[in-house]
Amino acid sequence: MNANKQKTRLLAQNFFNQLRADGYTPMQIIGMATELLDLVSEDLKGVHANVAPVSPESRPDFRQEA
Repeated sequence: MNANKQKTRLLAQNFFNQLRADGYTPMQIIGMATELLDLVSEDLKGVHANVAPVSPESRPDFRQEA
């Protein structure tokens, strides 16, 4: 696993653990994850007027294996 993927996974694990420690249910976390995915999707499409579009060349590909 490359360094970016490890960092991303660690961040997700820490975020999940903090949410559970704060009393969020698994269904609430799924709802939050869905909202996050929607925001990312809208950002990639340039839907938000206050978000500058990002060129594909400047986007890191976190799924790419080194």
